[in-house]
Amino acid sequence: MGMTAFVFPGQGSQYVGMAKDIFEADPASRALMEKADAILGIPLSRLCFNGPEEELRQTRNTQPAIFLHSVVLFAAMGAHPAMVAGHSLGEYSALVAAGALQFEDALRLVRLRGELMQRSGEEHPGTMAAVLGLSPGIIDEVCREASAAGIVQPANYNSPGQIVISGSVAGVHKGMEIAKARGARLVKELVVSGAFHSALMASAQEGLKEGLDRTTFRDARIPVYANVTAEPVRRAEEIRGLLYRQLTSPVRWEESVHNMVRDGLTGCTEIGPGKVLQGLIKRIAPQVATGGVESWRDAAQALSAAGRERTEGTGT
Repeated sequence: MGMTAFVFPGQGSQYVGMAKDIFEADPASRALMEKADAILGIPLSRLCFNGPEEELRQTRNTQPAIFLHSVVLFAAMGAHPAMVAGHSLGEYSALVAAGALQFEDALRLVRLRGELMQRSGEEHPGTMAAVLGLSPGIIDEVCREASAAGIVQPANYNSPGQIVISGSVAGVHKGMEIAKARGARLVKELVVSGAFHSALMASAQEGLKEGLDRTTFRDARIPVYANVTAEPVRRAEEIRGLLYRQLTSPVRWEESVHNMVRDGLTGCTEIGPGKVLQGLIKRIAPQVATGGVESWRDAAQALSAAGRERTEGTGT
């Protein structure tokens, strides 16, 4: 029998109106969202539903908003995947799904991470750019060459031919120029509040370490494919260390998906806002069946399907 993974999106998938239908349809989900508002002392759920968009786009709000949407959907589904992974911020949602972090602790960490990353972006202005059509080896050369102009490094290995670079404004702009000259199909600067997954996040990393050190981690019940290594991890202390390294390391998403396939993956469900990861997985491993759970209707369908499987399974 095939194995299913749940994957959880990262920053950029947020939109005004997210999670509103779940809040209105399901009392247990509503209670979880109200609990999140109380823990953080901000009207996070209202921000998800009503915006304004500029507020929701602030990194310190975006990260807990996407995390909340993902985890509430996961809880409502009541399903048990064989393995999980999350893209950058989504790794925290994945760790809750795997039982390595408690919801409350992860929510506080994600809010702290968002605040620190936003502040880091203000103190050390940087940017990011997507480069399409060049191999990882060539991107590494492009970054080495461009770093004469300023810090620039690969930040996300997203899918074949889609890599994001990150660093100082001068470094990234130089990298964009060189990538075009090396034959990139498309080079596009991203609208971000900082140079995520680059050395410019070092100050955020130190603040995050304090938060990670005072948080209780448990061994994961199922393998979590870590951004930093692209390999499955389960040990609590290892997970803590990888989340620390994640802020200044590239997200090795393409490799993570290949390694999940190596370990038996046949189906993948993206849980949370948007369809970004489904698109990437289709390009990385077209043989994997992909789907998404983004709304209350999606979660309810998944719930009834799981119920059917369980009932059918008992008769054999």
